[in-house]
Amino acid sequence: MFSYIKDWRRRRIIKRSHITPAQWEAAYARLPLLQRLSPQERHDLRDLAILFLHEKSFSAAHGLVLTQHMLLIIALQACLPILHLGLDWYEGWSAIIVYPEGFVPRHTVMDEYGVVHQTQDALSGEAWQQGPIVLSWHDTEHAGELDGGNVVIHEFAHKLDMLNGAANGFPPLHPEMDAAKWASAFSAAYNHFQGQVHAGIPTGIDAYASAAPAEFFAVMSEAFFERPEVVQATYPDVYENLRQFYRQDFLAGYKQRV
Repeated sequence: MFSYIKDWRRRRIIKRSHITPAQWEAAYARLPLLQRLSPQERHDLRDLAILFLHEKSFSAAHGLVLTQHMLLIIALQACLPILHLGLDWYEGWSAIIVYPEGFVPRHTVMDEYGVVHQTQDALSGEAWQQGPIVLSWHDTEHAGELDGGNVVIHEFAHKLDMLNGAANGFPPLHPEMDAAKWASAFSAAYNHFQGQVHAGIPTGIDAYASAAPAEFFAVMSEAFFERPEVVQATYPDVYENLRQFYRQDFLAGYKQRV
């Protein structure tokens, strides 16, 4: 009964949306990443973005003014990873904070010797467990351009990773997936990638993926949607696991439509 009411409520929200076709077209035109979607996928992504905008709260920082166009740019990219998973994968948190440009948060961390440090690093995005996602609009505005980097997908991949605890590169898998195969594929690829980065060998994938297993998963998720051919060619086992997890195959769909 609860599921039926929830579905009915969501259909009602979609039907009552005041976002115009022209506004949707302008947002899609700004995101080459989405040109690989089929007409049905574009329709489904639009409906998911409507619900996302309804259920999440946005706030701007440092004088930034959020427009409808900006919200659509964020929502469409945020919902792409869950296009075939559903909005419930983003439950448990609600806030999205957008800065004009990169931001410098202050964090307290303890090193291996028990010494506490204050760190301040410039960031383009940040995801907090059971807390907000923080984005730089400057970096968000230039995401979705098929250059391999996408701060929105990166941070929302962290949110998926955090569903079963702290981000560690091991999100909750679907029942039909093999956890041992996931661990084997990602561990081998991560170790190899670290070696490539340390040796200064170009990979076509953001070197930040070598920072930690959680960052490897998030960066590989970016590349999976932005440059799937690079992921498949470099780490085919990782590509296959991501294909199963996201239940999408941009590379196959693109090949069929060209």
